[in-house]
Amino acid sequence: MNQLVRSVFGLILRVGLLIAGLVFFLSLLAAASLLLMVWLLRSLWARLTGQPVTPWAFKMSRQAMWNRFYRTPGQGSMSGAGQGPSARRDDSDVIDVEPKEIKPPPS
Repeated sequence: MNQLVRSVFGLILRVGLLIAGLVFFLSLLAAASLLLMVWLLRSLWARLTGQPVTPWAFKMSRQAMWNRFYRTPGQGSMSGAGQGPSARRDDSDVIDVEPKEIKPPPS
Protein backbone atom coordinates (compact mmCIF):
# COMPACT_ATOMS: atom_id res chain seq x y z
CA MET A 1 0.00 0.00 0.00
CA ASN A 2 2.85 2.35 0.87
CA GLN A 3 4.48 1.78 -2.54
CA LEU A 4 1.19 2.57 -4.29
CA VAL A 5 0.81 5.88 -2.40
CA ARG A 6 4.41 6.84 -3.25
CA SER A 7 3.98 6.08 -6.93
CA VAL A 8 0.66 7.94 -7.15
CA PHE A 9 2.12 10.94 -5.28
CA GLY A 10 5.21 10.88 -7.54
CA LEU A 11 3.01 10.81 -10.63
CA ILE A 12 0.90 13.70 -9.35
CA LEU A 13 4.04 15.69 -8.53
CA ARG A 14 5.55 15.08 -11.97
CA VAL A 15 2.32 16.02 -13.74
CA GLY A 16 2.02 19.16 -11.60
CA LEU A 17 5.60 20.21 -12.37
CA LEU A 18 5.03 19.53 -16.07
CA ILE A 19 1.90 21.70 -16.04
CA ALA A 20 3.72 24.47 -14.17
CA GLY A 21 6.56 24.37 -16.69
CA LEU A 22 4.14 24.50 -19.60
CA VAL A 23 2.29 27.45 -18.08
CA PHE A 24 5.57 29.30 -17.57
CA PHE A 25 6.72 28.54 -21.13
CA LEU A 26 3.39 29.63 -22.60
CA SER A 27 3.41 32.87 -20.60
CA LEU A 28 6.91 33.68 -21.87
CA LEU A 29 5.81 32.83 -25.40
CA ALA A 30 2.74 35.09 -25.06
CA ALA A 31 4.84 37.99 -23.71
CA ALA A 32 7.38 37.61 -26.53
CA SER A 33 4.67 37.44 -29.19
CA LEU A 34 2.95 40.51 -27.73
CA LEU A 35 6.23 42.40 -27.81
CA LEU A 36 6.79 41.29 -31.40
CA MET A 37 3.30 42.44 -32.40
CA VAL A 38 3.83 45.86 -30.83
CA TRP A 39 7.17 46.22 -32.58
CA LEU A 40 5.71 45.16 -35.94
CA LEU A 41 2.77 47.56 -35.60
CA ARG A 42 5.18 50.35 -34.69
CA SER A 43 7.38 49.67 -37.72
CA LEU A 44 4.31 49.38 -40.00
CA TRP A 45 3.01 52.72 -38.75
CA ALA A 46 6.42 54.31 -39.33
CA ARG A 47 6.52 53.00 -42.90
CA LEU A 48 2.95 54.15 -43.61
CA THR A 49 3.67 57.67 -42.36
CA GLY A 50 7.00 57.86 -44.19
CA GLN A 51 9.15 58.05 -41.08
CA PRO A 52 12.31 55.99 -40.66
CA VAL A 53 11.95 52.82 -38.62
CA THR A 54 14.08 53.37 -35.55
CA PRO A 55 15.11 50.44 -33.38
CA TRP A 56 14.38 50.22 -29.69
CA ALA A 57 17.65 50.91 -27.95
CA PHE A 58 18.82 51.57 -24.44
CA LYS A 59 21.34 54.37 -24.58
CA MET A 60 23.99 54.54 -21.94
CA SER A 61 26.95 56.77 -21.47
CA ARG A 62 30.03 54.73 -20.65
CA GLN A 63 31.92 57.87 -19.69
CA ALA A 64 29.29 58.72 -17.08
CA MET A 65 29.46 55.19 -15.63
CA TRP A 66 33.25 55.40 -15.49
CA ASN A 67 33.14 58.80 -13.81
CA ARG A 68 30.62 57.56 -11.26
CA PHE A 69 32.94 54.93 -9.84
CA TYR A 70 36.37 56.38 -10.59
CA ARG A 71 36.18 60.02 -9.64
CA THR A 72 38.92 61.81 -7.78
CA PRO A 73 38.48 62.22 -4.02
CA GLY A 74 38.10 65.99 -4.26
CA GLN A 75 34.99 65.81 -6.44
CA GLY A 76 32.59 64.52 -3.79
CA SER A 77 29.31 62.83 -4.57
CA MET A 78 26.49 64.06 -6.78
CA SER A 79 24.36 65.06 -3.83
CA GLY A 80 27.18 67.04 -2.27
CA ALA A 81 28.49 68.64 -5.43
CA GLY A 82 30.35 71.84 -4.81
CA GLN A 83 30.94 71.17 -1.13
CA GLY A 84 34.56 70.15 -1.53
CA PRO A 85 36.16 66.99 -0.17
CA SER A 86 34.28 65.12 2.51
CA ALA A 87 35.45 65.41 6.10
CA ARG A 88 37.41 62.51 7.59
CA ARG A 89 35.61 60.30 10.08
CA ASP A 90 36.46 60.55 13.74
CA ASP A 91 37.96 57.17 14.61
CA SER A 92 38.87 58.07 18.19
CA ASP A 93 36.12 55.87 19.64
CA VAL A 94 37.34 52.70 17.89
CA ILE A 95 39.11 50.58 20.49
CA ASP A 96 39.44 47.12 18.97
CA VAL A 97 41.49 48.02 15.87
CA GLU A 98 44.95 49.52 15.53
CA PRO A 99 45.20 51.65 12.38
CA LYS A 100 48.20 50.82 10.20
CA GLU A 101 49.76 52.98 7.57
CA ILE A 102 49.62 51.59 4.05
CA LYS A 103 53.10 51.62 2.55
CA PRO A 104 53.80 51.42 -1.18
CA PRO A 105 55.62 48.29 -2.32
CA PRO A 106 59.41 48.58 -2.50
CA SER A 107 60.72 49.19 -5.96
